[in-house]
Amino acid sequence: MSTQWQMHGDYLESCNCKGACPCLFLGSPTEGNCTALVGWHIASGRYGDVDLGNLNVVVALDSPGPMAEGNWKVVLYLDERASDSQQEALGAIFGGQAGGHPELLGSMIGEVLGVEPMPIDFVIEQGRRHLRIGESAGAEIFAIEGQGGEEVVIRKHPLAVAPGQDLIVAKSRALRHQSHGINMDVSERTAYYSPFSYTGP
Repeated sequence: MSTQWQMHGDYLESCNCKGACPCLFLGSPTEGNCTALVGWHIASGRYGDVDLGNLNVVVALDSPGPMAEGNWKVVLYLDERASDSQQEALGAIFGGQAGGHPELLGSMIGEVLGVEPMPIDFVIEQGRRHLRIGESAGAEIFAIEGQGGEEVVIRKHPLAVAPGQDLIVAKSRALRHQSHGINMDVSERTAYYSPFSYTGP
């Protein structure tokens, strides 16, 4: 019998695309391929009897073309504070083996380059998000100011990490990752953030 699970919290993503990433709209990345960091802070959650609250997860990915076409290469980073049972649960969920929306995202993975426990910090501030993975990788993003000082929002986009949520449009101050052949060191590129809520199976 499949394990029941649920979680909610905040997520962010930042990639090497210039302007709004066309992958959200099933288009081609502006740079040919799309390299990105996607991070989740789980405010509360459970996998069966395993508590997943206050843990973080990051995926570093390289998509050779439009993300909806799949064949991603990914590295999955799991919060090093997690116990063995928590890491097993997070690996199953974010690896796409436990159902729910992560299973759909997981179906686009062509190759898993690594699954590693790492120190992960996910800082939430007004109009800003900061993700750090270990000592040298991470993303710092800030919301773009729209009309009347309001946030710029995308909704009902076809390719969504957090379906049903309004996506806040942001820009990176820094985006860095140099491991497993997924390399990026850019700024002033695409970024987004929003709440998320997943359940499975």
